[in-house]
Parts: sequence; C-alpha cells; structure tokens
Amino acid sequence: MPLSIAQLRIARDLHQAEAALDEALVRQAQLLQTMVGARRGTGVAPFLGQDALMRLVKSQQAMLDAGGELARVHGRLSTIAVETCGGNDACPPAALLEGDDASEAADAVRAA
Repeated sequence: MPLSIAQLRIARDLHQAEAALDEALVRQAQLLQTMVGARRGTGVAPFLGQDALMRLVKSQQAMLDAGGELARVHGRLSTIAVETCGGNDACPPAALLEGDDASEAADAVRAA
C-alpha cells in the first residue's frame, strides 16, 4: 500500500472517531436533559434516579477524557505524517477523507 493511501485512510478513520466522540457527547447531553425533564415532569421525588444521573455525568467525563487522548493521537499522527511524507500540510483535505474509494483518493493524491 502506498504511504499516501495509508495516510488518507488513517486520517479518514481518525476524523470519524473524533466525530463519533462528539456525537456521543451530544447524545449523552440529550439523555441527561431528558432524564431530568422526566423527573420534573412526572412529579416523582426530586432525587429519584440521582445515582443514574451521577453515573451519566461520569460517563460524559470519560468521553471528554477520551477526546483529550484522541487529540493527542491526532497530534502525534500529524507529526508522523510530516516526518514520513515530508510535507508541511500534515492533514489531507477533508474532501479526500469523505469517500471510501481508495482509487479516487489515490488519483487525488497523485494530482496534487
């Protein structure tokens, strides 16, 4: 596999992982809002489900921590890309990352 194709695949998967973490955070925030809203709207005891809310907040913190680690991965991969590909532009254009067709990506890299 050519180095340029490997770089494109890694970048594509990295961006997808970053987007997935963001999506998970958004969905957890929505869940938190729904849980608190349900508690208020149904008139149950004010602290019913507090343990579940606290676990959800811990889960959100874990996702934020994972995002920080993924940012470190991104930074290290960017350094590796510059070292191995010799360019200053360590991140491929986003348009190249969207397609799954390796031949299209290879053509785009050759044309650049």
